[in-house]
Amino acid sequence: MEIEVQRVILELLGGLGIFFYGLSTMRMGLQKCAGNKIKDILDRYTKNPFTGFLAGILVTAMIQSSTATSVITVGLVSAGFMTLRQAIGVILGANIGTTVTAFVIGINIEEYALLIIAVGSFLLFFIKKKTVQNVGQVVFGIGALFYGLDLITLGMEPLSMLDTFHNLTLQLSSIPLLGVLLGTITTILIHSSSATIGILQGLYADHIISLEAALPILYGDNIGTTVTAVIAAIGTSTAAKRTAGIHVLINILGTIFFLILLQPFAALILWLTSVIHLSPEMAIAFAHGFYNLSSSLLFLPFINVLILLIKKLIPGDDVLIEYREKRLDPHLIVKSPSIALGQAKEEIIFMGKFAIKGLEESYHFFQKKQVKHANSARQIEDFLNNFDLKITNYLVDIESSSLSEHELKGQHNLINTVRDIEEIGDLFENILEHIDYQIAMKVNLTNHALEDLDEMFELTVDTVKTAITALDQNNKDIAKKVMEKGSLINKMVEEFRSHHVIRLQSGECSHQAGIVFIDIISNLKRIGNHAANIANSIIKVQNDYQEARYVHPE
Repeated sequence: MEIEVQRVILELLGGLGIFFYGLSTMRMGLQKCAGNKIKDILDRYTKNPFTGFLAGILVTAMIQSSTATSVITVGLVSAGFMTLRQAIGVILGANIGTTVTAFVIGINIEEYALLIIAVGSFLLFFIKKKTVQNVGQVVFGIGALFYGLDLITLGMEPLSMLDTFHNLTLQLSSIPLLGVLLGTITTILIHSSSATIGILQGLYADHIISLEAALPILYGDNIGTTVTAVIAAIGTSTAAKRTAGIHVLINILGTIFFLILLQPFAALILWLTSVIHLSPEMAIAFAHGFYNLSSSLLFLPFINVLILLIKKLIPGDDVLIEYREKRLDPHLIVKSPSIALGQAKEEIIFMGKFAIKGLEESYHFFQKKQVKHANSARQIEDFLNNFDLKITNYLVDIESSSLSEHELKGQHNLINTVRDIEEIGDLFENILEHIDYQIAMKVNLTNHALEDLDEMFELTVDTVKTAITALDQNNKDIAKKVMEKGSLINKMVEEFRSHHVIRLQSGECSHQAGIVFIDIISNLKRIGNHAANIANSIIKVQNDYQEARYVHPE
C-alpha cells in the first residue's frame, strides 16, 4: 500500500505538538482558576490519610496533573508541613484525580474542536476580566487538545494498514512487560501520563492496538509519571525521598497486581463496552479510572504496611520539624484574650525561626549554587505568607476583645512584627532571583566581592537570630544589640559599595557582577532594617511598660 510519508509525519508531529500545547494550556488555566486554593486544600485537609486521599483527588482534578500534586506533596514533606503518613493519602488520591483528562478525551468531540478553540480565543483576547481569561485559557486548551488528537488520528490511519504495526500489537499482547516498559519510557520522555493516555486512546480507537496490548501501556504510564517526583526528592530530607519512593512503590505494586489479572480485567472492560455502549476512547478512560481507583482503594487500608516497607527500602533517620501553626486557638480569644495574645506571640517566634531557616537556605544557595537550597527557601517564603495571614487575622480578632491599654499596644506591635518577618521572606526571595540571574548569565564575582558578601550574609543572619531571641525573651538589652548590629550592617553596606566602585573603576569587576553584588547587599541591608524594627518594638513596649508602672505604681 502506498503511503504519503510526508503527510503522515506532518500530521503526527503537528498533532502531537498541538495536543501537548493544548494539555499544557488547559492545565495552566486550571491552576490560575484554582489560585491559592491548591495549597490551602493540602494545608487544611490533610490531617489524616483519608482526608488527604480526598484532598489529593480534588487538587489533581482541579489542576489535572498528578505529577504536579506529587511534586507539591514531596515539597511539603521536605519542608515539614506534612508527614509521610499524610502524604501517602494525597498520592493515592492524586492517582484517581488524574483520570479526569482521559474521561474528557473520551467524550469524543473532535468535530467541535475548532469551535471550542474559537470560543476560548474570544474569551482570552476580547474580554479583559482576568477570571474570564483564565476560563478562556482552559477552553482554548481543551479545543487544542481535541484538535491535536484528531490530527494524530488522521496520521495514524494509513499506518494501521502496515504489517509492522500488527506485529507490534501481537508482541505487546503476548509480552505485557514490553507494554509496561513502553508506557513508562514514553511518559518519562514527555512528562505527562495524561498525554500518553490520550495518545493511547487514539491508537485504540483506530484499531492500531488491541485492548490486551493497551492495558500494560496504561500501567506503565502510571509508573512513568512518578519520575518527576523522584527527581524533586533528590537532595531533600529522608521523609521526602520516602514520599517519592512510596509513589513509585504504589504504582509498581498496582501494575504487578493488574498484570496478574490482565485477562479478567480486559474481559471486564470489553463487557462494559458492550453493555453501556462505550466508545473506544471512553473504554480506555474507564480502564484508566477503574485501575487507579481500585489500586488506590486497595492500598489505602495498608498505609502503615507501606510505611514500614519504604523505611526498609530507604533507611535513615529523619528529624521532622512541623512547620504549621499550632497555637492559634480561637476559643482562647473569648475565654482569655491575654493568653491568646501570648500564644500568638509564641507563634510569631516560631515564624521568626522559620524565616531564619529561609535566610540561611538562601545563603547556602549563594555559596553552593545547589537548586535544593533555592527550592527550600522559596517554599519557606510561601508559607511565611501563610503564617502572616493567619497570625494577623488572629491578632485582629483579639483586638475586638477586652485588652488593657498595655496589651493593646503589644498587640499592635506584634502585628508589625509579623509584617517585618514576612518582609524578610520577600527579601530573601529577591536574593534568590539575583543568584538565579548570576547562574543564568554565568556572572563571576571577584574573590573580594565574595568575601564581602559572605561577611554581610553572616552578619545579617546573626542579626535576625538575635532579634528573634530578643522577642522570645522580651529582653531590651538583647534588642539594643540588634540595633547595634543593624547600624553595623548599614555602615558595612556603604563600605562595600565603595569597594565595589574601586573594583569597577579598575576593571576588576564587570557591570553584570556589579548588579548582582549591589542588589544582594541592598536586600540584606533591608533585612537588617526589619530585624531592627522588631528590636525597636521590644524596646518601645518595655519603655511604655516602665512608664506605666511609674505612673501607676502597684
